Amino acid sequence: MQIDFHHGVTYVLARLSGFQHKEAEIVAYCAQYVDDATNSGTIMFDNGALYSRISSAHKMIDYRNTVQLENHHVWLPFHFLPGNGGKPAGENPTGTFIEKIRCNPNSHIARDMVKACIDDKNTLYGLHRLGITMHVFADTWAHQGFAGVVHPTNKVEIVTDGPQDESFWGKVKQFIMKIVVFFTGDVLPLGHGSALTNPDQPYPPWKYRRNGAIVERDNTSDFIEASDEMCKAMRRFQAGNANADVAGLTKDQKSLLRNKFESIRDESGEDRHKKWLDAIAKGELGFPPIQLEYKDKGIGSWKHQAIGTEKLFDTPTDRYSYNHSFLSSNWKLFHDALIAHRFTVIHDILPKYGICAA
Repeated sequence: MQIDFHHGVTYVLARLSGFQHKEAEIVAYCAQYVDDATNSGTIMFDNGALYSRISSAHKMIDYRNTVQLENHHVWLPFHFLPGNGGKPAGENPTGTFIEKIRCNPNSHIARDMVKACIDDKNTLYGLHRLGITMHVFADTWAHQGFAGVVHPTNKVEIVTDGPQDESFWGKVKQFIMKIVVFFTGDVLPLGHGSALTNPDQPYPPWKYRRNGAIVERDNTSDFIEASDEMCKAMRRFQAGNANADVAGLTKDQKSLLRNKFESIRDESGEDRHKKWLDAIAKGELGFPPIQLEYKDKGIGSWKHQAIGTEKLFDTPTDRYSYNHSFLSSNWKLFHDALIAHRFTVIHDILPKYGICAA
């Protein structure tokens, strides 16, 4: 999924589940920042204080960067949560180990991840961890069938219905896509690289072929189901009970979301995001109008507020002016939550399913 869902839709779902604006804003910011937290390492302050943080993304999500794709510390816990073939702990899916690694929507592992987040509710970074968890939870629908490791299982062929664009620029685009698919799907078959952005867009039904078998995907229905389960998870978080019997979205709320998913059809996630923010500002989504913004880096970002930098990338020689407010800053709490989430998934949850990751 892209910024339109991870930020815009997550904010909407947080509000519909009962969160007020300030809390929903934190949850939504963190859900998107998982895709934008590309720097890692130690932050050094001018008073000698240090802070070590990890990254939750490499900027290859736009399919242009092939650096560090093997970093399973990123892809498994944050983007392609293993699904164990939909089986509970102690059971194995049919096939080889890769079948345990494939992403499955709302798997037992995903539900264990949500429970761990709810159990952590009362930490200083509880809301921030909820946002991270909602990112990963949502992606179990979008990334289903693909694995966050470099493996031939991720090699698929997109099946296109209907006539092709035979114009000059249409043929140029098809040629470029073939090159992109070659490098992201054949040379380094990680995740859904060979499927390009098809799994992440909310509106297009599409098909792909894997090992001769055709798989059909209805993204809009998948995204509605993900939204409904996310709403339940956020209500359980508010109740402090991972097993609470809560309602999901109403029929009218599902219809409203479906209408937005199907009518906002821009190819760019950024363009779709702007339209979601506009709908939020106009009060079209079931709660009072509010101006919502998101900026990952630079002036106005959480990172700028925390350490004062406007740079896009950090270097080991950077020194930052320490402010006592750093310890309670949203940026630090997000990174605290990242560390807690990754440790729990890799060291506590996955081993219960016989999965050793990084």
